Amino acid sequence: MSRPKAYVIGAGLSGLSAATILARRGVAVELIEAAGQAGGRCRSYFDAALGLTIDNGNHLVLSGNRAVRAYLARIGAQERLAGPARAQFDFVDLRDGARWRLAPNESALPWWIFAPRRRVPGSHATDYAGFAPLLWAGRRAAIDHAIATTGPVWERLMRPFLLAALNTAPDEASAALAGAVLRQSLLRGGRHYRPRIAHPTLAAAFVDPALAFLEREGAGLRLSTRLKRLGFGHGAVAALELPEGMQPLAEQDVVVLAVPPWVASELVPALTVPNEFRAIVNAHFRVAPPPDAPAMLGVIGGTAEWIFSFPDRISVTVSAADALADENREVLAQRLWADVTKALGIAAPVPSAIPVWQIVKEKRATFAATPAQDARRPAAGTTHANLFLAGDWTDTGLPATIEGALQSGERAAALALARLGL
Repeated sequence: MSRPKAYVIGAGLSGLSAATILARRGVAVELIEAAGQAGGRCRSYFDAALGLTIDNGNHLVLSGNRAVRAYLARIGAQERLAGPARAQFDFVDLRDGARWRLAPNESALPWWIFAPRRRVPGSHATDYAGFAPLLWAGRRAAIDHAIATTGPVWERLMRPFLLAALNTAPDEASAALAGAVLRQSLLRGGRHYRPRIAHPTLAAAFVDPALAFLEREGAGLRLSTRLKRLGFGHGAVAALELPEGMQPLAEQDVVVLAVPPWVASELVPALTVPNEFRAIVNAHFRVAPPPDAPAMLGVIGGTAEWIFSFPDRISVTVSAADALADENREVLAQRLWADVTKALGIAAPVPSAIPVWQIVKEKRATFAATPAQDARRPAAGTTHANLFLAGDWTDTGLPATIEGALQSGERAAALALARLGL
């Protein structure tokens, strides 16, 4: 009797998560990807303008991300994340030049908020309790309906933190999703939210080891192959229409659909999915950062929001960047570089001088993390017995993050294995 087969459509992180779990359990996996490379939005590539290999964006994970740890352990890439030994976060306010470092303690009891030198400047320990209502907010509430969005803790910590995590302006973002982020990070103690960045690239940490793992397990990989249609029959997927024609499925086969929501809605009739999205803009400058530059710097009062310092470049990330997505690239690069020079104390030889640069715009980087869009997120299971959904846009209870994508792959794989009786 032949092994059961799983067709995983989409080789982003959610698809890779599902595929590696299924392959490890002895399922014959066929991974099908429309693009010419795996990784989806978590990709690395050689940029000719910079002459460097870069990531499409600066994707940050935290030390306490359970699904990230499990995934990297599964594919043998546990050592591919870099970051400080303890949680610490550097900030600068470009409006007045103030600089500070948040230094949470390791344990869940947050005694650091009682230490003026470790907390947000100008804040008091009691200010932090004002964010507790996010923990029990309902799914219909926006952040600004659940808490007061004023004061130094909001402006200098919670707003930039939640904006980066949800990629949605806080005045419209979901309070429930914000609460989920807090429960998995700040509330668990510093050892759970030490910042971690893929090293040396996203592909080297999350994608290449997964593809090598799947190859060792005998999985098939088809790149540049777009699924045209799902053929349905008798309450299940009966066939896949691929470029070469219809591929019939055996009765025991399963399908994991790990594609963007707009693709999933075209392939699955009557499927409700998020239909509003938010942009992320990243800028990369080919220049070595100053020796004392922090690996990651939060920026208040500028266009840049987070500055990442790598040995060969400086990168900038701006979340919820719809207003910037259509802006002239050169003008945008100049504006972001001006923020970088102020934030890192770089004295340009000529005021207008700017290093070789690249702007990367992801116009549909994530679904809009509003209550209305959160309500449109489907479960991993579907009305079709052998079809399961994966993607950070499915109902994971988290915003669109790497952790959420990997968790969605876990859920889809668990349902597929149950269908297969494994």
